[in-house]
Amino acid sequence: MDTKIDETCLENMQSLLGEQFNDTLEFCLSEFDRLANEVKATIDDDLEAATRNAHSLKSNAAQFGAMSLADVARTIEMSLVENNVEHAKTQVSVLCSEVDASKALLQRWLTSSVK
Repeated sequence: MDTKIDETCLENMQSLLGEQFNDTLEFCLSEFDRLANEVKATIDDDLEAATRNAHSLKSNAAQFGAMSLADVARTIEMSLVENNVEHAKTQVSVLCSEVDASKALLQRWLTSSVK
């Protein structure tokens, strides 16, 4: 999967948050990990929690321009809503690698955008 970052989303968040942007982005990156781990931990025994965590991850990722991560989280969320648990489970490994790839791209963007 090609990891995609929407830089326009990042620039919009940066102008909206101003001085808080870097700290907020750092927090968001740690949330990507936490939420992905929660999806992974709950998908076998608490589908409601797994769905909720996938939804939160989808929203956070989209807000900060991590579009391919948002897409994978959306796929998991929708699969769980439709009770297609096996398909959701197949996407968890994709989710974990997408978290890592998205974080790397976001950190690279942040480093190159510092003025």
